[in-house]
This record gives sequence, structure tokens and C-alpha cells, in this order.
Amino acid sequence: MPAALSHLRLAAVNIDGVLLNDTFSPVIRQMVLEHGGEYTAEVEYGLFSQSQLVAARVFAEAAKVTLSPGELLERYLRERERYLAHTPVQVLPGAAGLLARLRGLGLRMVCYGGLERAHFERHLGHLAHFFDGPGYVCTDRFRPGIREITREVFRLPYDRVLFIDDVARVAQAAGRLGVPFIGRPGDFEHGHQHALMRRAGVRHVVRSLQEIDEGLLRRVDGEAAAGVFGPVGGRGAALGRAGAERV
Repeated sequence: MPAALSHLRLAAVNIDGVLLNDTFSPVIRQMVLEHGGEYTAEVEYGLFSQSQLVAARVFAEAAKVTLSPGELLERYLRERERYLAHTPVQVLPGAAGLLARLRGLGLRMVCYGGLERAHFERHLGHLAHFFDGPGYVCTDRFRPGIREITREVFRLPYDRVLFIDDVARVAQAAGRLGVPFIGRPGDFEHGHQHALMRRAGVRHVVRSLQEIDEGLLRRVDGEAAAGVFGPVGGRGAALGRAGAERV
């Protein structure tokens, strides 16, 4: 059994897009296009890792529709149900292996995401034994949730918690707080998160869960112990609207 990591104590792993397939981006993009909008990096940046109501307002602006956020959210949920009829939620390849690897290196773990706990229990209940504390934290009321999970739920210093997420906005928040981060952007062919992470200078970005191996985890552990955080090459953590437009 490998020796435990020396500095990190907890891994917080996002649910949709990291452990489960992304069943949100395709629906969001299609709705934007159907309403005459353009699905740009700026639009995606404004939509992802936001509360549902904030995302609905961003969508309304992007698609130039007059529906209220509540009406848009209802329409989105209906469209997603139609999408799930032919593309169901699935555990991504390598998810169980990643959780076992994190546990084997001595880390406690928690899962988090924007949907209610029932979503976690339905799709990851068979892997719930890997997770500690509450097991799952719904972050819809306090996006992206880094401060709340780290300081309020587990009462740990920021540099002792590793976040693994598929959204650049979360990476930027981690960089501002001095939180270790690994980005795993989703596989959606029209998605912009990989480019957004690279533009923001995210230090560690992978294409698959298998790439988050022991070597990478020990590297991140060493960086956290040395106080090395934030973007590569000194680029700023705040990408913002102008940066998104240039991706």
C-alpha cells in the first residue's frame, strides 16, 4: 500500500462532468441555438458553476428571450429529461479507480455538485462508502462552494484540500483562495472549458480520470506543502468576460 500524502487531507470531487457524464452542456447549447443565440466561450463561462437562477438569467441574455428565470429553468429541466431518455446518466470510466486511489493515499473525500442529494444517491450510491462527512454537498446556494466545503463543513485550511472539477470558474476561485486544484474538463465536443482553463493558466488539466495518477497527486501534494498555487506562468486568476471572448 502506498504511503499517505504528506500535506493534503481531503479531496473534494465534483459529481457531474467528473464522476458522472456531462448531461447538461449538450442541452444548454441546443437551447441557446434554438433561441437564436450563439454558444460562445463567454456564454459558457457565464453559465457554468452558477446557481440555477443566475444561470437562467445569463441564458436569457445570451438567447435574447423574455421568459423569466423560473420559466427558463422549467423549460430546461423538461428538455434535459428528453435528453436523458436517449443519453442516460452514467458513471465515467475510471471514477471508481480514482476514488480508490485517493483513499489509498490517505485522503478523506467528499462529493459536491449543484443538484440535490437525491442525484448523488441515485447515481453514486454504490460508491458512497468512499466518501466522508456528509458524503455529498449540494452547492446550488453557494457556488462554487470551495470556502463552504473547506472551512465550514470540514474546518480545514485551504491548502489542505484538493478540488477536482470540470469548470474553469471553479479553478479560478481555487486559485484566489490558495486551494490545490486539478481540472478535468468534460468531453463535450462543443464545450469550451478546456480552452478556458488553459487561458486562465490552470496548473493541472487532464483529459481523463486515469491521468490523475499517484504521480500527479504526489506532485500536487508537494506543491501544496510548498505553497505553490494559482496559475502557471503568473497569469491572473480572473479570466472574466474579456478573457472568455478571446478563447
